[in-house]
This record gives sequence, C-alpha cells and structure tokens, in this order.
Amino acid sequence: MRLISLPATLSIALAAAIEPPEGHPWLAPGPNDYRVPCPMLNTLSNHQFLPRDGRNITKDKVVSAMSSALNFNESLGALMFDMAIVANPEPNATFFTLYQLNRHNVLEHDSSLSRSDTFFGNNHVFNESIFNETKAYWTGEILDANMLANSKVARQLSSKAFNPNYTFTSTIEGFSLGEVSAPIVAFGDLQAATVNRTLVEYFFRNERLPTELGWSTRTEIINIDIISRLTQIISNASSLITTSEAVVSSPRRDLHAGIY
Repeated sequence: MRLISLPATLSIALAAAIEPPEGHPWLAPGPNDYRVPCPMLNTLSNHQFLPRDGRNITKDKVVSAMSSALNFNESLGALMFDMAIVANPEPNATFFTLYQLNRHNVLEHDSSLSRSDTFFGNNHVFNESIFNETKAYWTGEILDANMLANSKVARQLSSKAFNPNYTFTSTIEGFSLGEVSAPIVAFGDLQAATVNRTLVEYFFRNERLPTELGWSTRTEIINIDIISRLTQIISNASSLITTSEAVVSSPRRDLHAGIY
C-alpha cells in the first residue's frame, strides 16, 4: 500500500485506531451490488453498515448504520430514511434500494461534486474530471466553508453553462447544502466548520471510511441542530453578495456615489 503523507494537523489523530470499524471491514462492491450517487451511502454499504448489496434498506437499518458509523442520533437517522424512501415508487413502501436513489431529480441532482450530470451519461459513478473541477477550489490543507461553498457554486455554474437540461430547484439546493456540509459532519471540526482535505479526498475516491489515515467515529452525538447550523454556514458562504462594500480609493467612485 502506498503511504500517504499527512499534514501535521493530523498528527494527534494518529493515536486513534487505524483498523476498519470493528466487524465492518471494507469490501469493494460486486457486479450485482447497487450503488448510488451519494458517496456516504456507498461507503456505509461497502463497510456493511448498510446491506452490502444495496437492497432492502429499511428504517431500522438506516438508523443503526448512521448511529454506528457516524454517531447520528435516532431521530436524525429516521429523518434520513424518510428523505430517501420517496425514491421507492411503491405505495406505502417500507424499504428502498440504492438503485432507486439514482432517479434523477428525486434526491440525485445536477452539479454533483464528484459525478457527471445525468444529461452526459452515468450519474452515479465517481468521475475523476468532475472531482478535479471541485478540488480546484480546495486551496488549503484544511477545507473551510468558503472553499467547500466555492466548489459547490462553481459546479453549478459549469452545469448551468453546458447542460441544456440543467435543473436546480430550491428543494435541490437544500439537499446540496447538506451534501456539501457532510464531510465536516463526518470527519471535521464541528465548531470551526472545517475538515482535513486529505480525509475528504480519500473518502470520495475510495468510498471508504478514512480509518487508515487515523480517523475514528466521533464521540459527540450528531443531531439535527448541528446539521442545520453547518448547512446554514455553507449557505452563507455560497452567497456571492458581500456584507459590506469594498473600499476603493478613487475620486471617480465618490462622484458615482453622488450620482447613484
């Protein structure tokens, strides 16, 4: 295995367990296993927190997986299930499959950070070119809200410019904000709203929990208030309107200010 050079900021994490979560070794999906555009759901299936084949995913399984792998509380895990179950077209469905989550504009949407738009073909397999677009805006070893938000906005602009079927509703915006904040929730500093870039890149590329890099499941329980706070931070950082006017030393500027 090629050794990864870690930034100094990860040094204190190396004392943590570096083995896969107990009872949940990573295994790549087989040819008949379902996978989805969401790298975290794929990761949970690859570690068998969720069914490895991506089928028959019930509320109990989602709640258990989110709790065991990421320390989400029960109500948040149940909410995640309720958001996903709409992808199953069967009336009164009690489960969904990862394949069903590939349906365009249900939960899957244009301008993913790591997948191609449906218009261009496969919407659920990791796309290196798309991910390189995203990473261009991750300009430091520690990703902050501005870097993550910049990559989100850039991907939307690219999709809008080149995809004639580009669709991005206010509902999709809510999903997108949650997705962009997810690396912080899973691997980062909740208070500072930052996350180590090395962990995030490893996760996206491998669809694997980054235990080999020193990460372990956080001890703090994640609830809806934490998720809401982080998505609002990403939302604020995504705005292209600043809170104050830049100061420009120019007589012409003063003249224009008088006119307008």
